[in-house]
Amino acid sequence: MNPQFLMDGLIAGAIIGLGAVGVTLTYSILRFSNFAHGELLSWGAYLALGISSALGAMAAGLTTPIGPFSFGWSLPIAAVLAVALTGLLALAVDAALFSSFRRRGSAIIIMVMASFGASLALRSLLEFLFTSKPAYFSQALQIAMKLGGGLRATPDQLAMLAVAVISVITVHIVMTRTDIGRAMRAVSENPGLAGIAGIDVRRVIRTAWFLGAALACIAGIMSGLIIQIRPYLGHDLLLPLFAAAILGGIGSVPGAMIAGLFIGLSEAFTVQLIGAEWRAAVSFAILIAVLLVRPRGLFGKAT
Repeated sequence: MNPQFLMDGLIAGAIIGLGAVGVTLTYSILRFSNFAHGELLSWGAYLALGISSALGAMAAGLTTPIGPFSFGWSLPIAAVLAVALTGLLALAVDAALFSSFRRRGSAIIIMVMASFGASLALRSLLEFLFTSKPAYFSQALQIAMKLGGGLRATPDQLAMLAVAVISVITVHIVMTRTDIGRAMRAVSENPGLAGIAGIDVRRVIRTAWFLGAALACIAGIMSGLIIQIRPYLGHDLLLPLFAAAILGGIGSVPGAMIAGLFIGLSEAFTVQLIGAEWRAAVSFAILIAVLLVRPRGLFGKAT
């Protein structure tokens, strides 16, 4: 068996894990499964592509590759702006749709169905604006470097792995060492009691939306840089994202990342052992197994 599947699985798992962190944050605060979360990955990738292309048109030097990487400074700058814009998009969707349901005390199933509608609308708008034709941050061809043990990776892939690790560590520090992080954990435990204790629940909800969308944007950019950008980019990753969030335990940032890596490695192993047509079945099988055996996940708390 070719050991390269380990590197392929780690790269896919880093993307899944980062997106799953956003899922677990929004679910633990908002108490519903947001099926529009996958579209935030797609929007983040397209926003970064548009801004990067605009910057390259204004200053061609920004597209000159940085060292061994396939991209220039236009992409890191665009990524920062895209993170902010994707966060604002999530806040706009919440203000236009979900906040009204919260005020009315609507049932969870209504919120879930509304998220389906938001997902379709956001995806259709992407197809209208950018068409369904695949797009790329760079057309440059990279040669994979030997890492030892039969493993290979391109500089872009190694950079994206580093970005994923830094992002998860940063979010974990925010959640455990800052006031807003402690407020988010309090609201996830008991929103009513947190409000009585003086915590601004609405501010916490806005923070959860923005932070989850920011992580989704980063995951989308990673996927777009390593593979390609398509309107269905986030939709295709939605099942693995939810599987990782549930496997890791709702509310656990490290758990979501570890579970994402596990799912990515499982998919890569299945592709090499059986075939690529079974990749999608892996996340579904893991999701069902977790729900049957340990619904709270590996790192989730019993309720």
